[in-house]
Amino acid sequence: MNDFEYIYQQVKKAHYSKWNDEELRKCVDMLIGLTHEQLFSLYTSKWLKGDKVMREEVFKCMYMDKLGKREERIKNMSTDDLLEEFKDKKSGNVSLIRNEMKYRYKENVGDDRIKISIAFKNSSVGDQTWIEHQERKELYGEQKGKV
Repeated sequence: MNDFEYIYQQVKKAHYSKWNDEELRKCVDMLIGLTHEQLFSLYTSKWLKGDKVMREEVFKCMYMDKLGKREERIKNMSTDDLLEEFKDKKSGNVSLIRNEMKYRYKENVGDDRIKISIAFKNSSVGDQTWIEHQERKELYGEQKGKV
């Protein structure tokens, strides 16, 4: 029995009963050796439809090289370029860009911080709340144990 057949058998078994943690880890480790076609076959399998964890791991293996390049590209972008792409909500990178801008906001002082703050204030409610919280922390310091 090859790796694909073994993983497929375990996925089918897990469809009817819960994953054994050890078996799940073993199958995830075996995914790296599969071809793109085999990974795609697993990803679209009816046995994997309700299995969020394994499905996510299969997806990561399918697009491992592309995901890494996208993250690297975002880290190397200038703040102005990040802000432009952040405004385009259909780019597919909004979540990664948001995380990078939050990191840059916390680590940076100066013009970038102001630009990021303005972009977050003009964005979603979650972004507005996050930036307000950061600004409050700066003004009043971190308050632990609020009553």
